[in-house]
Amino acid sequence: MDAPKDRSFRSLPEITTRTDTRDYLEHATLQARSYDDYELIVDIDAHVQESRFWGEICEYIDNDVLKHLAQSMLQGSPRGDTLLNSGGGMSFQSLGNRIPHQLNNLESTDPNGGHSFAQQMRRSMDAMGIDYQVVFPSGMLVLGMQPMHDVEIFAARAFNRWILERIIPDEPRLLCLAYLPFHSPDVCLELVEQNATNPGIIGFTVSCVRNNPVYHPSYMKLYHAIEETGKPLVFHTAYNWSDPSFAQLNRFGAMHALSFSHYNLIHLTNWIFNGLCERFSRLKLLWVEGGLAWIPYLMQRLDHEILMRPSEAPALKRLPSEYIREMYFTSQPLERSNLRALEMTMESIRAETQLLFASDWPHWDFDPPGAITSLPFLSDQAKRNILGLNAARLFNLPRKRQRPAASEMLQDNLKRARNNAGS
Repeated sequence: MDAPKDRSFRSLPEITTRTDTRDYLEHATLQARSYDDYELIVDIDAHVQESRFWGEICEYIDNDVLKHLAQSMLQGSPRGDTLLNSGGGMSFQSLGNRIPHQLNNLESTDPNGGHSFAQQMRRSMDAMGIDYQVVFPSGMLVLGMQPMHDVEIFAARAFNRWILERIIPDEPRLLCLAYLPFHSPDVCLELVEQNATNPGIIGFTVSCVRNNPVYHPSYMKLYHAIEETGKPLVFHTAYNWSDPSFAQLNRFGAMHALSFSHYNLIHLTNWIFNGLCERFSRLKLLWVEGGLAWIPYLMQRLDHEILMRPSEAPALKRLPSEYIREMYFTSQPLERSNLRALEMTMESIRAETQLLFASDWPHWDFDPPGAITSLPFLSDQAKRNILGLNAARLFNLPRKRQRPAASEMLQDNLKRARNNAGS
């Protein structure tokens, strides 16, 4: 993120897993003054390290055998990732503990202030100047590679209930996309039908790390049901170092750079070639956490192929790029090393109406809203749209400010620092 012109921020002690989120993000709070007048700011991608609360989540597993196995493997500890199949390399994300909140968050919270995770996320929203924040799981994003397909069903149900019943009641500014266990189309359909009018569910999400082809006939009823709800279908990508495609890579950064776009490329290409964009023309699609650089590449590549081999996609009435420009994408991670290329990318995807801000907090490469407001080629209206108004339109969110003023947050930070020094 760009350094602020105001250098009056205070020095902090070493950042650890016990550092208060508001101190961790004070630089972002300083930036928030520049967009304090924006009507609405929505963060479409933040994460819970669900292994921290896995004991709580397992209480919601509605299969007695799996629940017993999970709780037994926890061995009395509330933490862990039993039943999940988290791949190798997870610890690399914290950069040797230099990004500690990626690894864990042990900051003090008010014992009477609601769930600790709800309090911590409220702090991150307030510090970055965010009104609403969508919460995704982390380790569960690789459940699509779980060989025991029923595990994804029961873990998905448990996580959805935990968010809805334990977290959101303590922080209504947090938003939920129901995790769909994509291995099981019939169960996905049940979840959609059960939550079609649930105000706590603003959409439905599929983890991209899987080998299930999106064009399979078993998913057609599911897509139709989601389309009828008017809520979007969200594909959240991730990485999977265990994928044979990445076996040659020997650095986490190399795998991370490729795998997030890799899964989006596959699923979106299958969606286009198999005519799902025509069959479900009213279904709103959102692609999360893949960055933006891969999208113009795919547009140009698919247009070229379809023009050369139109018989392989007979359902299409337009070029692939035209369908892709009607889809939605999130901004994180925002590739900023070449601003000219980024400007062309945003033009090609119609960012002013189709791009949604995402922070990916608390992951190591998170972006604050200032990553958008500091882009010199965007108009003020485009920045306002990307930071919140596009999300309000897509998810039917109220356009009512929820966040405190940045100046208020900075005053609170100074007051806390003085109190801590006095104690």
